[in-house]
Amino acid sequence: MISIHNHTAVAICSQRFLMEICHPSFRIAELINSAILFFRYGMCYLYFIYVKFLIIMKTNIIQRTGSEAVPSFQAVACTGIALSAADGSYIQARTIEWSRGALESEYVVIPRGQRLVSYTPSGANGFAFEARYGVAGLSVVQKEFIAEGINEAGLSCGLFFFPHYGGYENYDPTHNDLTVVDLQLTAWMLSQFATIDEVKTSIGSIHVVGLDTDAVVHWRIGEPSGRQVVLEIVDGVPHFYDNEIGVLTNAPGFEWHLTNLNNYINLFPGDAPDRVLGGMTLRPTGSNSGFLGLPGDATPPSRFVRAAFYRAVAPRRATALETVLQCFHLLNNFDVPIGIEHPEGQVPDIPSATQWTSAVDLTNRRIYYKTAYNSTIRCIDLAEIDFAKVAYRSYPMDATREQPIEKIRIEA
Repeated sequence: MISIHNHTAVAICSQRFLMEICHPSFRIAELINSAILFFRYGMCYLYFIYVKFLIIMKTNIIQRTGSEAVPSFQAVACTGIALSAADGSYIQARTIEWSRGALESEYVVIPRGQRLVSYTPSGANGFAFEARYGVAGLSVVQKEFIAEGINEAGLSCGLFFFPHYGGYENYDPTHNDLTVVDLQLTAWMLSQFATIDEVKTSIGSIHVVGLDTDAVVHWRIGEPSGRQVVLEIVDGVPHFYDNEIGVLTNAPGFEWHLTNLNNYINLFPGDAPDRVLGGMTLRPTGSNSGFLGLPGDATPPSRFVRAAFYRAVAPRRATALETVLQCFHLLNNFDVPIGIEHPEGQVPDIPSATQWTSAVDLTNRRIYYKTAYNSTIRCIDLAEIDFAKVAYRSYPMDATREQPIEKIRIEA
C-alpha cells in the first residue's frame, strides 16, 4: 500500500508558474526565470510545461519560438476497459500515453471540505467549490489536473483525449465564477457527486471551457453497480452515452466507435475451420485465426476494436483482485512502444509512450497503478485514508524512476 506524504513545494511552484504565464505582462524573460525556479526544486518541467496553457494563452510565444516548440497532442493516447468479477466487484482500468517526454504524474488526495478553485484561460480565477467527498486520483502535470480517480462514495471518473471532434462553449470571462476548465472537471465531479445521475443533473450548472481546441477531452464515469457512461461535449452541449461495451479510447466520437464495430462482425475467438478451395484444403497457419483481421495499430479506432474483442472474450475472474490483475494483463497489449510515433532519430529518452496504467476497484474503493519506470503494481486504499483529517497533498507516482529487480540466488 502507498502512504500519503506532504509534497507542497512543487505544487506551489507549479501554481506560481502557471499564474505568471497567464498574466498579461508576461514576457519570455519571466518564462526563463520561472523555469530556473523549477530546476531549483528539482522538477525539470521545461520540456513539458502545461502545453494547453501555452497554446491558447500565449500565442506570441509560439510565434517567436516556432510551432516545433509546442508538442502535439496527437502524441496522447488512452485505452480504457471495464470488467466485473464473479463476486460482484466492478473494475475500470486504463492506460495513459504521452510520447514527447516524461509525463510528470502524481497521486493526489483531496480531503472532504477542501476548497478548490478552477483555472480559466485568464488565470486561477474560475469556479470555487468545496469538496463534499474525499477523493484519491492520479494527475498529470500538477495535482489539480486529475486524469483518473475515485471518491469515497465509489464514483469513478477519468478523462481521455478527444481532439478535433469535441468542442466546448466559448470562454466568457464574465462567467468566471461558474467556469471549470476541462482538466479540472474530473476533480469537480469526484469531489461533488456520488452518482452518475447527479453529474448529469448538475453539468448544466457550470461552464466547461478548454484551453486549446486541439486538446479537447471526453470522460468515462462509473458507479460501483457497474453502470458506466461516456460524457462528450460537442459544440458546447454535453452528451451522455451508456457504455455497455465497456471500452473507451479517443477520437472519433463514442457512437462512431460503436458503429465501426460492425465492420468486424466476422471475428470470433478460437480457430477458423478448414475449408476446401478449388480442390485444395486450406488450414489455419496458427492459433487464433478467428481473430485474423483484428487491427493491431495504435490509432484510436483500432485500439477500440481490439479492446472490445479482448474484453468480450476475457473469462470472468472470481474476485476483485484477480480481475484487477486481469485488467493489467489485457492492457499490456495496448502499451505503445516508444519510437513508432516519431521520425527516425527524434525519439525521446523514455522507456515507453505508455506512461502509466491504472485499475480502479469501484466496489472496494482502491486504485492500483504501475508506470513505465516501475512495473510493480502499487495500491491506494481509500478505506485507510481519513478524509476528515488528511491534508490536500500529492506525491510523484514513482518515488524513484527505477525498476526494482529481484535477484535469484542459486545455491551450490
